[in-house]
Amino acid sequence: MKLPLLLAALLLTIAPNLRASAEDQSTAAINVVSFNIRLGSARDGENHWDKRKDFVVETVRELDPDLLGTQETLGFQRDYLSSKLPEYSVFGVGREDGREEGEMMAIYYRTERFEKLDGGHFWLSKTPNEPGSMSWNTACTRMVTWVKLKDHKNADRVFWFFNTHLDHKSEPARLEGARLIRRRVNEMAAGAPVVITGDFNAAEKSEPYQALFEQSGSVPLQDTWRVAQPNAQQNEGTFTNFSLKSRGEKRIDWIAISNGFRVQSAAIIEINRNGVTPSDHLPVQARLDFSKD
Repeated sequence: MKLPLLLAALLLTIAPNLRASAEDQSTAAINVVSFNIRLGSARDGENHWDKRKDFVVETVRELDPDLLGTQETLGFQRDYLSSKLPEYSVFGVGREDGREEGEMMAIYYRTERFEKLDGGHFWLSKTPNEPGSMSWNTACTRMVTWVKLKDHKNADRVFWFFNTHLDHKSEPARLEGARLIRRRVNEMAAGAPVVITGDFNAAEKSEPYQALFEQSGSVPLQDTWRVAQPNAQQNEGTFTNFSLKSRGEKRIDWIAISNGFRVQSAAIIEINRNGVTPSDHLPVQARLDFSKD
């Protein structure tokens, strides 16, 4: 490893039986990472952003994603990562005003590989086109950022990438937010491949999980981790509160895909320094390729 302080970098990396064989792989893999980086204004003491921001950058460099969906990203964090990761373009706005105020669901994509054809945002509320709008007793404003990308390494295939963060307190807000995402994906990307990253603040088999993955729609979705690892196991939790010793059991960070993609592998990334993680969430990763038409 290039970074000697990153210990146990890939925990539970899965290469499922459905991994395409060498002769089958006619498309270049897309390395997708979802990472809640913890807002930089939080009073986290020894884990404050200023003390771990370079560790976050090192983590991203170690994982080397083609697509990165971040959550809890404030404007100065977005800009810091962008300055340290110049090979990526970034797209994101503040959830409070649709400009710079509040947390962002920032999306980073590899500039040389992808061309951004379109992009936008919607809010998880009864008025999704209204910046800062809130519904369903949500504790915070919640939103989705999306881009429509052309992949130059895969014969200019076009796909959609959505990134979100569901509410941490209100169960109705999580459920209705997941339902709204499902509807918007069906409306916007019908017939095109889709990737969704996010911190969903909900466990597998929860109502938001069922709303996203188990309800029918024009764009059926799959949980990349569960495709790769069909049977639940220990150490699937993705929230750490900055310490592997405090790691929970719930897998609340997900990467979803439509039928237009195949899962080559999936991982929950246990990067740490002496048990201390770069954020209060572990990043999750999925390596994808396009399904053959």
